[in-house]
Amino acid sequence: MPFKSLNMKKAIFFLFSTALLLACTPSQKSVSNTTTSSSNLVINGKLFAVAYMQRSAEYHALCLQAYNIATLRLNEALQNASSKPRAVITDIDETLLDNSADEVHHDLQGKGFDPKEWTKWTGMAAADTIPGALTFFKYAASKNVEVFYITNRDEKDKEGTLKNLKKFDFPYADEAHLVLKQGVSSKEARRQKVMEKYDVVLLLGDNLSDFSSLWDSKTVGQRLENVQHQSSEFGSRFIILPNPVYGDWENALYQYKRLTPPQQDSAIKSWLKNY
Repeated sequence: MPFKSLNMKKAIFFLFSTALLLACTPSQKSVSNTTTSSSNLVINGKLFAVAYMQRSAEYHALCLQAYNIATLRLNEALQNASSKPRAVITDIDETLLDNSADEVHHDLQGKGFDPKEWTKWTGMAAADTIPGALTFFKYAASKNVEVFYITNRDEKDKEGTLKNLKKFDFPYADEAHLVLKQGVSSKEARRQKVMEKYDVVLLLGDNLSDFSSLWDSKTVGQRLENVQHQSSEFGSRFIILPNPVYGDWENALYQYKRLTPPQQDSAIKSWLKNY
């Protein structure tokens, strides 16, 4: 009996320890189980950047700073007479809607951007707001300043986009003010069409091509040079939001070519400064 009792105690202890270990193991999928290539610089880099966007108070503060400046500039513009109705032009993604959850979803699977998955995401209308955005655009509307959402989302994204904007009660969330991609990525023609009828006092975006064709498909050097030439516009008429995850800054590193993940990694490393 004592021997059997001892074995029984050992068995019970083993089972209890195993159950405790399983209970303490996170139920969510681990990155190593969902990522196809743990050495991929681009995907791991994007996850790190998204962590900054989602969890750092600094990112939150930068967005609030941008929209605080936008409010100041809007108030200044309203002091001047205008022969046209006033408007602001804004981008959507990473300017007023936060798509970082979608980025995490496919990065953890080791996948890059997929148009079909993007359409699925926009249809969910699940994006959150960028800090400060909703307050600013509601304030603009309260001053009779119309809001035009010029985005490179496609026609198939329209229903989900409007649903997402209306979910948070963004002003002017209607078909007349949502200007989707018209075959080409450049937003210049769409901006100019709005400017024909409106006094556009501010442009807001996370990508330099949200402001002017000066940054459409330009090289890394040209983009930097044109920023310097237009330096007085930033914080004045151009309000830029931080986005370290994607954009033309990344495409410029790849020279706007479709590269494989290893080629992307090599391209990024070739641009880095070292000593």
